[in-house]
Amino acid sequence: MAENDIIAGLDLGTTKVCAIVAEQTEEGLDIIGIGSVPAKGLKKGVVVNIESTVQAIRAAVDQAETMAGVEINAVYAGIAGSHVRGMNQEGVAAIQTREVTREDVERVLEQAKAIPLPGDRQVLHVLPQEYIVDDQDGIKEPVGMSGVRLEARVHMVTAASTAVANLKKCAERCDLYVSDVVLQPLASADAVLSEDEKEIGVALVDIGGGTTDIIIYVDGAVVHTSVIPIGGINLTNDIATGLRTPMAEAERIKIKYGCASTELIDEDETIEVPSVGGRPPRVLPRRVLCDIIEPRVEEIFHACRHVIVETGFADMLASGVVITGGTTLLDGMPEHAERVLNLPVRRAAPTGIGGLIDVVRSPSYATGVGLVKYGAAHLERHEAFELEEEPLPSEIRPAGASLGSRISSWFREVF
Repeated sequence: MAENDIIAGLDLGTTKVCAIVAEQTEEGLDIIGIGSVPAKGLKKGVVVNIESTVQAIRAAVDQAETMAGVEINAVYAGIAGSHVRGMNQEGVAAIQTREVTREDVERVLEQAKAIPLPGDRQVLHVLPQEYIVDDQDGIKEPVGMSGVRLEARVHMVTAASTAVANLKKCAERCDLYVSDVVLQPLASADAVLSEDEKEIGVALVDIGGGTTDIIIYVDGAVVHTSVIPIGGINLTNDIATGLRTPMAEAERIKIKYGCASTELIDEDETIEVPSVGGRPPRVLPRRVLCDIIEPRVEEIFHACRHVIVETGFADMLASGVVITGGTTLLDGMPEHAERVLNLPVRRAAPTGIGGLIDVVRSPSYATGVGLVKYGAAHLERHEAFELEEEPLPSEIRPAGASLGSRISSWFREVF
């Protein structure tokens, strides 16, 4: 097993830290190791306690290494949080040789992101939407096309420099090199969305522990990203307060008995709720639990609807909305989302992978699987670019080579 064939993703969430190891094979990407531990050092996707986060990362990575039987040295780390900002930008550059080259594309993308940023922010991603060569728009891959002027429309994602630095610091203290920092909803989209959905318009809503991330695709490109600072932990807090039970028990009750719609609950269903302070447990109707969960779920989806409408892309989402993330495992979530968003909704788990698919085929692992898929695609692009940059062998040197260079080459080959 070559070291280059191993790709690791590190999903740093508010409620859990998840490490996923994948192997690149001829058939595709196989998941070979998973590690997941509760997180205590993060709040709303941002590191707030370095030591606790380091311990969680180390434990998750150890689990994944043991299962996979390999050593992890580098990871693709996911980042989220309300500090993340997305904006649409444009760039223009002259085509130097009347034919678009890879260098021209890089220059126009650099031009697109050349905007003044506060000193405490940095660019995470520059995601091309379309290129325009002279007056011809809608171009996805401009290399090789003839023209004199190249324009690019991109979606640029920025993040707080301190949040990125703290994330990298935690990984480095675990002897891990961070190959790239990836926006979590972008990774989740790689794992759960089809190319057809991206092409005809779709919104992905990733409801995690501390945040709800939204990413919108139109015509195959990202047009909007945003983060809502509400997630599954808010449901747990509501349950702990409403049922007067410890947080750990509230989380367990939410996972086991939670439901997002009271319409799906039978009147005679009951649950046992542990009490605090040594008091005996109580037996309550399950409907009481759902009466606590439903308003918070409705708040999350109303916030999502507000964001989608505000972007102006609501009428372009022919594929509707895809929901993923651990919180969406609650019964009744897709139905509730359809009712509030007034769009078709499906709940999605990772696809397009092999190996331990029975384990990771859950919305909880969308970001982790997406990170390794992003890493695999990143490595393929890098290798393809290196092949393009390789010099041509002497026997197929371009005919336009100068006489002097051909003579000196002949001397080198003979002597």
